[in-house]
Amino acid sequence: MLATVTDFLWSYVLVAVLVTMGLIFTLGSRFVQLRYFVEMFRVLGGAFQHHPGQVSSFQALTLSVAGRVGAGNIAGVAVAITLGGPGAIFWMWVVGLIGMATSFFECSLAQAYKTIDSKTATFRGGPMYYIERGLGSRGLGMAFTLLLLVTFGLAFVALQSFTASSSLEEAFGVPTHITGIVLTLVIAVTIFGGVQRISRVTEIIVPIMAILYVLVALYVVATNIGQVPDVLTLIVRGAFGLEQAVGGGIGAAIMMGVRRGLFSNEAGLGSAPNVAAVATVPHPVHQGIVQSFSVFIDTAIICTATAFIILMSGLHDGGNIDNGVVLTQLALADHVGPWGQTFVSLILLLFVFSSILYNFYLGENATSWMNPDNRVLFVVFRVLMLVLILWGSMQDLSTIFSFADLTMALLALVNLLALALMLKVCFRLMHDYDQQSRTGAIPVFDPNKFPDLNIDREAWPGNPTNGQEKN
Repeated sequence: MLATVTDFLWSYVLVAVLVTMGLIFTLGSRFVQLRYFVEMFRVLGGAFQHHPGQVSSFQALTLSVAGRVGAGNIAGVAVAITLGGPGAIFWMWVVGLIGMATSFFECSLAQAYKTIDSKTATFRGGPMYYIERGLGSRGLGMAFTLLLLVTFGLAFVALQSFTASSSLEEAFGVPTHITGIVLTLVIAVTIFGGVQRISRVTEIIVPIMAILYVLVALYVVATNIGQVPDVLTLIVRGAFGLEQAVGGGIGAAIMMGVRRGLFSNEAGLGSAPNVAAVATVPHPVHQGIVQSFSVFIDTAIICTATAFIILMSGLHDGGNIDNGVVLTQLALADHVGPWGQTFVSLILLLFVFSSILYNFYLGENATSWMNPDNRVLFVVFRVLMLVLILWGSMQDLSTIFSFADLTMALLALVNLLALALMLKVCFRLMHDYDQQSRTGAIPVFDPNKFPDLNIDREAWPGNPTNGQEKN
């Protein structure tokens, strides 16, 4: 029953709602993800500016990429190709494109409604904040928070640990409990430093793991450059049913591409806005642009890298490998030799490590919103999360995965409902940025222009300057 309900929500309800909202944001904003694509690089140029005691825009980007880029980019892409055929990759690209717009708006909204944490003097925000402050609904915010805590803060932590431990056992024969113990200890040391230490760690490991993985993929493409036209043709023909895709034609290609794309880039799920809100930026839309770029990194770069590694190997044709990680390992080994399996396992370990740090912050942010003065709640969550890392490394988590899939679907629906109710606010923020940007100035957020919104004036005290000229 659990699997049936989950499959129905993901295959029909959630996919339809996410795609519809993504199209509304894309068309209503006149393709903001394309209009501001060049702007993304200009904004990223200033994202490295760091304010003492605060999280920089670049650190927030790497923390969100740490969450988006995970096992789904290795195993998820392989599963999509296995069940939906090569055409699934085309639809993954499509959903990534419209997901960039959804992420742009949800993260801009999180920035606008962020607040100051009185204990740490850092920013906090996310869907629960803009639901409460923007819609005035503590109850809906609580529903989102509990789902976020259960899904990302607890269930996915155990699943990530299981993925890493089972992969290392397969590649190196390392007992799963040893991986679990080491991972638990390393995570414990990192998370007890708070979001600033977490962001400093992800600022280092995320670019390293992403660049290494992409470089290996580029090597594979370069050594098989003659196959590129054939692979692209295979993807496009499979996407439109011009040839039979493995697993059942155009319907399977669309469903698997959309479903795995949404699962991988998380646009609209309400997870990334929690991280986007912590950054210090001059205007909410700045971080919306940065977070839109993180969807591009996840789907257009990392997922595409995995797809080309698999499709150029031809191993997807056999249909006898049902483990996504194993398929990617074998495909890379086919190109570069036995060390390919080892490389995938090590990269996957980095993906898992960074994803757990991301999941920890989401859970910690959830407990803080529920009751910022209740330290017991936070300590209980932290200890429980560490226990689940160790426990998850030694368990068969298929039931938990199904449960987490269900709660994540509900989480997304709550967030998308809030976004639908706050469409006008989303577009007002974008138009304010557009108007200032057209003058040649760096847009600066002035809360006095939005007196009807419940903006935290400590987080956004206002800036008397009119911005500076763009370089």
